[in-house]
Amino acid sequence: MTHPNVVFIDDEAPLRHAAEQSFDLADLTCATFDDGETALATLSRAFTGVIVTDIRMPNIEGTEVMKRALDIDPEIPVILITGHGDVDLAVSCIKEGAYDFIEKPFDPHRLVECVRRALDKRQLILENRDLRNASTGDDPAADRLTGRSAAITAVRSQLLAIAKTDADVLIFGETGTGKELAARAIHEASERAEGPFVHLNCAALPEAMIESELFGHVAGAFAGAMKDRFGKFEHANRGILCLDEIDSLPLALQAKLLQALQSKSITRLGSNDAVPLDFRTVAIAKTDLTDAVANGTFRADLLYRLNVVSLRLPTLDERRDDIPFLIEALMADAHLRYNRTLPEVPQTLVQAMSRRDWSGNVRELRNAVERIYLGLEDTVGAENGPVSLADQVAEIEKALIVGALKAENGSVKAVCDALLVPRKTLYDKMRKYGIERG
Repeated sequence: MTHPNVVFIDDEAPLRHAAEQSFDLADLTCATFDDGETALATLSRAFTGVIVTDIRMPNIEGTEVMKRALDIDPEIPVILITGHGDVDLAVSCIKEGAYDFIEKPFDPHRLVECVRRALDKRQLILENRDLRNASTGDDPAADRLTGRSAAITAVRSQLLAIAKTDADVLIFGETGTGKELAARAIHEASERAEGPFVHLNCAALPEAMIESELFGHVAGAFAGAMKDRFGKFEHANRGILCLDEIDSLPLALQAKLLQALQSKSITRLGSNDAVPLDFRTVAIAKTDLTDAVANGTFRADLLYRLNVVSLRLPTLDERRDDIPFLIEALMADAHLRYNRTLPEVPQTLVQAMSRRDWSGNVRELRNAVERIYLGLEDTVGAENGPVSLADQVAEIEKALIVGALKAENGSVKAVCDALLVPRKTLYDKMRKYGIERG
């Protein structure tokens, strides 16, 4: 069946009818729905169109429709229809992934033009995916985790093997190494690819809200609970629940999470009825959870339950050979997002970026590439001209000292022995390069 250009959601029949007429006159196919649940059931990653939804609706609000649509595919364009009092809310939703918003009463021509722009963007996104899949052999791991180094190649191979099982997964690694991308690749390569991918950052929610976000609630469960609400577990039914920064989850909730994982069921706040579910869990941590268990901040039984299989993401320092390929891929992504003239990146700049330290890993490199794309090369801190031999030697020397300090746990004596340099010489070079013992 052909996908409609527009999925239009509003609980007011006259507005649905008017929108349908406007899109018909513009030669755009439109499917209208009076509630978000029914509309969401028609979506998948293959959806080629745009979602237009009112914010204020009785059963499920437009903001929740947006979040759940972006769980299915974070690049589906969602346009919000707002009342005058909802403009601030709509602006905040744009930061969370909404494409645009239109304030009531709106000009039908403006709505159509907004939809056309969003459709153009969606087409570019899907074409880009097709090109990547053609070049990688339809490999979600290669699509998400770019590079040719031995480190990232091994990770992709392990990821694809993990994805084909239905085991729960623990992904860990430093900030910016691509842990969420790996989780999404597992989803795309798994048998649950057509189901939802529901992402929850455990560190981003106040402790008082996490339980309701995970398990949902019934009307009257607490002050302000005016109606029943599904939690993330129920949204992830037949899909994958991604618990990001699981190491920040309060101890009191860890026991309830463990029970849900073991029983494959949840009980909403304020209810006594268990709801059976079919989901897979991918947990993400930036710290070593075995240390957290030893410190008493994480339950050992929950770690064993989550860590059926584990995947460690390498740092950018461990895969420096990938930096030129990453720069190329990140530049293409920036071009897709900003649609400006694609700049040529001088080879000297690529070389300089390949040598420098990236403590924020791929995330920091992405920010630097976007600044280059926007014409702000000087913010990268690399020269555009040839790099002298002395500067290249200095970079190598600095990297050797930093690596030795890390390997020897900051022991100056051990580093002196390993590098065969006097203590005073080592201290002088550490001052010269601004190196801390760590």
